[in-house]
Amino acid sequence: TRYPLRGTEKTPGAGGARDVELGHRWMDAMSVDYSCLFPTGMLSIGLHPQAEMESDICWAYNRWLTEKILPESEGRFFSMLCLPFNDPDECLRQVKKFGARKGVKGFCITAIRTLPVHHNSYMKVYRAIEERGLALSFHSGFNWGDHQFQSCNRFLAAHALGFSWYNIIHCVNWVVNGMGERFPKLPVIWIEAGLSWIPFVMQRIDHEYMLRPSDCPLLKKKPSDYMRDMYYSVQPMEIQDMGALECTFRMMDAENTLLYASDYPHWDFDMPSTIWDLPFLTDKARHNILGGTAHKLFKLPPRNEAQKQNLIKYGNYVGN
Repeated sequence: TRYPLRGTEKTPGAGGARDVELGHRWMDAMSVDYSCLFPTGMLSIGLHPQAEMESDICWAYNRWLTEKILPESEGRFFSMLCLPFNDPDECLRQVKKFGARKGVKGFCITAIRTLPVHHNSYMKVYRAIEERGLALSFHSGFNWGDHQFQSCNRFLAAHALGFSWYNIIHCVNWVVNGMGERFPKLPVIWIEAGLSWIPFVMQRIDHEYMLRPSDCPLLKKKPSDYMRDMYYSVQPMEIQDMGALECTFRMMDAENTLLYASDYPHWDFDMPSTIWDLPFLTDKARHNILGGTAHKLFKLPPRNEAQKQNLIKYGNYVGN
C-alpha cells in the first residue's frame, strides 16, 4: 500500500516540497534522523543507449535535488548524486558543479553497467571526489534483460542474483586494480547488494591472489583487507542463518564498515530493529551501524545532546 496510497496523503501545500513532507513523515515513523536520497528510476540510467541523454538526465535531477529538495529538508536529507558514468568528462563536470553544494556528501555510480571502473579515463573523477572530501558509492540493481540473466524464468532469481552480481564485479575490479592504493582517502560504499557475497568474494580473491600476486602489483596487502577498508549498506540483509550472519559481520568488520539503510518504501525494506535485535552485537556495534559510522563518514551533526553524548561515548564524535 505504500505506493498506491502515497497519492492520497495530504500535505500542507504552503509552497513547500511535497516530497520533503512525506519523507519526514516516514523518517519520523521509523525514528530515522537522516536520509540519503537516491531515486529508484535512476538505477538503470547506465543502460541508456545515448550517453548525452544520461548526462542530461543526471544534470537535471542533480540540479532539482540540490536546488529544490535538499534546502527545504531542514538538513535531514542529503545525497550522493548520480554520475553519468558513460561519459568521464561529464562526470568530472558534475563533480565540479555540484560537489560543494549543501547536502551533497558524495557521488553515486549506478552499478548496472559493464564499463570497467578501473579504466584510466575515470581516474580524474575519483581524484576530484577524493580532493573534496566526499564519498563514492556503487548502488546495485538488477537487469533481467542482461544476457547473463536471460535464462532466469522467475523475477526472484534475477533479483536475487543481479543485485549482488553487479557490485561483485565492480568491487573485484576495484580491489585487484589497486584503487585502494591509488585513492587511499576516498571512502567507497557498496549499496543494496546484500551482505552474503562479501565473505565469498573475500575468500575467493584472497585465494587467487596468494597464487598469482603478480597480477596485482599495486596491492600491499590481501584483497580482503582492502575490502575491510570500504563500507557496505545493510539492506537487504540475509538473516535466515544467524550463525552465517555473525560470521559475515566478523569477516567484514561490520562494527566499523556497515551502514544502516532502510531502502524504504520498497517491498523488501529493513526497519532499524533489523540491526537492533541481532543477539550477537555489542552496544557499540549497534550504535555504529545505526548511525555512529555514518556520522563520521558523512560528517553529520548530532540532532540533540543525547546523540552527541552517545557519539562521544563510543568514540565517533567528530565535532561540528
